[in-house]
Amino acid sequence: MNRLSISQITASLAVLMLGTGGALLLGASPVGIALPILAGLVVLLIAAHGHDPEPDQPAPPIEQPDLIDHPDFPTLLEGISDPLMLVEKGKIVRANRAAQRLLGAHIEGDDARIAIRHPAAAERLASTAPLADPFMIELVGLGSREQRWQMRVAPVGAVTSMRRLVHLVDHSGTHAAERMRVDFVANASHELRTPLAGILGFIETLADPELGKDHETRQRFLKIMDGEARRMQRLIDDLISLSRIEAEKYRAPDSAVDLSELVAEVVGVFRSSHGLRGRDVEMEIAHSLPPVLGDRAQLSQLVHNLIGNSVKYGRPDTPIRVTLTEGPSGMTRLAVADEGEGIGPDHLPRLTERFYRVDSGRSRAMGGTGLGLAIVKHIIERHRGRLDIASTLGKGTTITILLPPATDEGVTKADERRRPSALSGTVS
Repeated sequence: MNRLSISQITASLAVLMLGTGGALLLGASPVGIALPILAGLVVLLIAAHGHDPEPDQPAPPIEQPDLIDHPDFPTLLEGISDPLMLVEKGKIVRANRAAQRLLGAHIEGDDARIAIRHPAAAERLASTAPLADPFMIELVGLGSREQRWQMRVAPVGAVTSMRRLVHLVDHSGTHAAERMRVDFVANASHELRTPLAGILGFIETLADPELGKDHETRQRFLKIMDGEARRMQRLIDDLISLSRIEAEKYRAPDSAVDLSELVAEVVGVFRSSHGLRGRDVEMEIAHSLPPVLGDRAQLSQLVHNLIGNSVKYGRPDTPIRVTLTEGPSGMTRLAVADEGEGIGPDHLPRLTERFYRVDSGRSRAMGGTGLGLAIVKHIIERHRGRLDIASTLGKGTTITILLPPATDEGVTKADERRRPSALSGTVS
């Protein structure tokens, strides 16, 4: 029997009182009324002190499916493009395809220390200490010697399961960009400091009253100062040009350029302005070549830099051949070949780096800034073209450029971008 509540007992007593009052008004005897009332009170007392209800039993725990067995878990892992692994008690239980490409397709089930093979990572992944918060470690040399990774490790699930989610983020590009920035600032400072120091030294010498009287010495010093100042000017011009090209790197050119006419124009400038060496420039242009979609000023600078390099570093009285022909897939091929000392295979991959020189002394003597081929590379990248450098020691160097044609659709879209909107206007 369940115990009655206070409200139930009160209601029952009220009913008994009303019943007793009604019976007395109808003329019932007190003894006849007392017996039913007494019986009702006894029943209320028994009900009020009934058995206590059994305490509520806790609901049985709902069994949660294991994270690994969840049907969406593989999809979740593959949704991350970076290498991702789930490590349990030091062993890799799951790894996405990016992790398998980096560390091997067999890593699932392997010891994490063997799969990653890095001292800093192995020490942390083998630890059995509870992991409250995620941590990060920088790894150098994982995958290849130059690669840099940031390993992020976060706890997953209960502490006793010792599960760790390992996320590898490739920071090689960021590190390379930072290294290039530091090297660029250092090299630019050095290239500017050297001629500036020479100019200041000659100015101090000419300021001496005794040395300044010698006309021959003064003229020689002034000539050197003029050369150093012009070298600094060329360097600053190239730096500004490179900066502008990089700023427009992701904006595709939008003009149809007749490369045949442009190459003929640049070759004519060299033949008329570079003396005997300029007359060594030979030109061969195929007929009916399609125009290319490009920036005419930048393409002119590209051709100037390529022919200028051959004029500087090719052997005197040897031809410099400039050919413009049709290339593969409808592209236009521009090749500039010289007969010089050639470039060793170790130097070829680095020729387009800023301030890189095969022979620093000779380059400076020729007036080079070390930025010519870097500018060429960035112009080609903006024009979605290709660059190839082939060289043989003792024979010479050939630089080949492939540029895509200017299709009618591309020119039309470029014209539409340049055309003002019907709603545009001028506000004065």
